[in-house]
Amino acid sequence: MYSKKDIVAEAKNLGKMMAATEQVEFFKKAEAKIHENQDVREKMASLKSLQKQAVNFQSYGKERAYQMTEEKIKKVEAELDGMPIVDQFKDAQGQVNELLQMVSHAISKTVTDEIITSTGGNLLVGETGAAMRNMPNQDKEENE
Repeated sequence: MYSKKDIVAEAKNLGKMMAATEQVEFFKKAEAKIHENQDVREKMASLKSLQKQAVNFQSYGKERAYQMTEEKIKKVEAELDGMPIVDQFKDAQGQVNELLQMVSHAISKTVTDEIITSTGGNLLVGETGAAMRNMPNQDKEENE
């Protein structure tokens, strides 16, 4: 049996392994380029400011000012989205998220499969041994 402490230690090791992957390296480089780019920094600052204004206008019921600010936000977002450096960053984020989801899914599936097999269950049906043993037998009349 493993303790929670053992599992967390292994998870930390897995995290270190994942941090040393090609996907994470690509993300780190893309993230650094984003922060080093003056144009991106200015657009991000403008976007944050506009978003705060939009929240304030909305909370004070200033619908016209809110709508105008939302249009400005869309324009800045479109400008950012049109920049190759931002596209690379989003791609890098997607690759890291995909890796995290793959690992999460693999862990979840392995735990589920281990539970099913260790209880004498059926992987094809996806039921534990207890569930299989206590399933109503609908084919009783056919077997008699």
